[in-house]
Amino acid sequence: MAIALNQSGGDGDEGNYRPMAEINVTPFIDVMLVLLIIFMVAAPLMMVGVPIQLPKSSAQKVSQPRQPVIVSIDREGKVFLKDEALAEDQIRPRLAELAKADKDAVVYVRGDKTVAYGRIMEVMGQVANAGFAKVSLMAEAATAAATPVTAR
Repeated sequence: MAIALNQSGGDGDEGNYRPMAEINVTPFIDVMLVLLIIFMVAAPLMMVGVPIQLPKSSAQKVSQPRQPVIVSIDREGKVFLKDEALAEDQIRPRLAELAKADKDAVVYVRGDKTVAYGRIMEVMGQVANAGFAKVSLMAEAATAAATPVTAR
């Protein structure tokens, strides 16, 4: 940037004075460069955290989350395992097979709102007798903005 000097060569009379129309940005650039250097040095320090060396482990990797077992009861009271309709005498043996394979699996019981409460409790009893410990009832949220609700 250039500086405008008095070009009249006079003795400094006030009559020849003109205001300078340029803004001196040199201090602004200096401040910005200092801030840039500070952020360049500080940014890597904020990302790292405490430097440690992790130990090696022979433990198995954590498995993917399991799919829940879904038992549905339609308005006629028929029981479905996922999408497969089950006869009344097949419910407990099929659930017992699944419980042997994975006892810690979560079972979601979905019942139509018109089904009698006693029928839903019968099916939940069969699920518990098959060997599952985690049984949840599923319901829809009252409002569209809320998330689905499960009761345990």
